[in-house]
Amino acid sequence: MAPDNIPFFRPSFSEEEERAVIEVLRSGWLTTGKVTLEFEREFARFVGSPHALAVNSASSGLLLAMEALGVGPGKKILTTPYTFASTAMSARHLGAEVAYADIEKDTYSLDPERVLEALERDGSVAAVVPVHIAGNPCDMQALCAIAERFGVAVIEDAAHSFPSKTESGFAGTIGDAGVFSFYATKTITTGEGGMVCAKDPDVASRIALMRSHGINRTVWDRYTSPKASWIYDVVDEGWKCNLPDVLSAIGRAQLAKADSFFRSRAAIVKRYNEAFAGIEGIFTPPDGPGNAWHLYLLRLDLDVLDCDRDAFATELQAAGLGVSMHFIPHFELTYFRDRYGLKPADFPNADLKFRSTVTLPLWPGMTEAMVERVVTVVLETAARHGKRP
Repeated sequence: MAPDNIPFFRPSFSEEEERAVIEVLRSGWLTTGKVTLEFEREFARFVGSPHALAVNSASSGLLLAMEALGVGPGKKILTTPYTFASTAMSARHLGAEVAYADIEKDTYSLDPERVLEALERDGSVAAVVPVHIAGNPCDMQALCAIAERFGVAVIEDAAHSFPSKTESGFAGTIGDAGVFSFYATKTITTGEGGMVCAKDPDVASRIALMRSHGINRTVWDRYTSPKASWIYDVVDEGWKCNLPDVLSAIGRAQLAKADSFFRSRAAIVKRYNEAFAGIEGIFTPPDGPGNAWHLYLLRLDLDVLDCDRDAFATELQAAGLGVSMHFIPHFELTYFRDRYGLKPADFPNADLKFRSTVTLPLWPGMTEAMVERVVTVVLETAARHGKRP
């Protein structure tokens, strides 16, 4: 990327992350240990969850949360087609199937009315998995009430939603379990990694066991306990999903900056919204209580513009803006489309959002000049493609 171009995202690191990593490297203990334990405690305190368990990715976290809450062969999850592949693929890895409900007309969130209809039709659903797209929380009160009525679990895909705080609590802590992502582009990052929050101590214990091969003693316990380090048992067929200390060190430093990162994002969003509000051909993103503003989803009015989303995005990219698409819905992805016979017409709201949405650069280190350039390029592109009478 040329020096004057604006990347879609750039992580915000400084001396704090460097010192934290060096301290771990010099300690001689790199894998999951005391630093990860402290990261879990600090994250749990931040979001007000009784249990937080660090994992090597949000995908692993979804797998573990689903398994602990009864998702498996003969069962289904119910989720949105407007999400990343891992939301559904985690269920498939457990031998479960996936059912889908459309998103709301005015947001990118799972529609509670469509969820109710789906649960009335299908008694094999073990968990509803709402996805807080772009950091804007779903209607968790409605979704949890519906899930409780049918006796199914609620597992929040909170990959985008830290630190989204609502009246019901932080997104990711409202359902039975919530899974956060610390991938490179997320609001706080460890490069790769995630966190699972759970209310029930038995669910948390199950996740802790299964994230490390089903071994009943952690490596750190075996290292620090007076009990012989070589004594342990494998009690179930678990996976390798633990987060090492070297990455948790980065996470702790990032967590301490979470509030300032959020304020920076909110300031950029405010400028974008001011610039784009009322402009013919484009719509600002939906904004609900507790929006973390992980992504800025600019929606195009395809009835006004004389180009489609791909052409619009290509011009932004040619002008030096790093852009992306969130998300390619599952009815457009070969595996899910063919397995479940998905069609765009079955999900009209998700289909329209997919065809009309482009994601703009949004990260805490953006300068005012960068933000203004994004604004200028978007406005010029919209003006160039406005339909003429």
